[in-house]
Amino acid sequence: MDLDLDNRAFLITGGTDGLGMALAASLLAEGARVAVCGRDPQRLSLAQESLGPETLCVEADVTDAAALDEFYDVALAHFGRIDGVVNNAGRSAASSVANSTDEDWRADYELKVIAALHLSRRALPALEETHGSILNVLAIMARTPPPNSTPTAASRAAGLALTKALSHEVGSRGVRVNAILIGLIESGQWVRRAAEAKRNLDEFYREMASRAGIPLGRIGTAAEFANVATFLLSPRASYVTGVGISVDGGLSGAI
Repeated sequence: MDLDLDNRAFLITGGTDGLGMALAASLLAEGARVAVCGRDPQRLSLAQESLGPETLCVEADVTDAAALDEFYDVALAHFGRIDGVVNNAGRSAASSVANSTDEDWRADYELKVIAALHLSRRALPALEETHGSILNVLAIMARTPPPNSTPTAASRAAGLALTKALSHEVGSRGVRVNAILIGLIESGQWVRRAAEAKRNLDEFYREMASRAGIPLGRIGTAAEFANVATFLLSPRASYVTGVGISVDGGLSGAI
């Protein structure tokens, strides 16, 4: 299927490795243009090498509003249009409520909720012009929060509420807003955790899948996430808005 993405322009936060970079590669393969941002200069350099010279790789901390604005402004000036914004920046932050701190919660909301809100709001005028879309990358615990999963479970639930509310606000202006709720999927953070534990990555993933009881029996791949995300960002999903789609191998107990 031709996804009609030639020359369309997309912004991806947290796009220098893992899911974000897999999505960038998928969009590029469909003929789109992409800008990604990240905080780590080394990962930015590797992303630039992997994604090619036509991709904009910008150093930016999404919790810094000025840096996030600069990322947006540079991309808009370079591409002349914005067709989609992907709020992907995040990290795992899970503990019990009793053992978490106010600062843990503030930091998680700044990274996963406030940054997504800020960039989405900033991009709305350009997205109205192109009838573009916003995609929020969340987690299945937004719907089914297990014990010891905060503050991430709470911030992801806030992201799901933001997705639905914003979709109602901007639908009449031709802008779609959706979310992907991921389960256990290959990503840069798991690669780093396996390395820190001096574990073989494949073995690490197999044990994760076994402990979690994933019905499909394995961890998802970044490419499998990117396939769904690319479709949702494309004009082929033109009647899909306000939804959260689980990409989790059947792990979530919610339908």
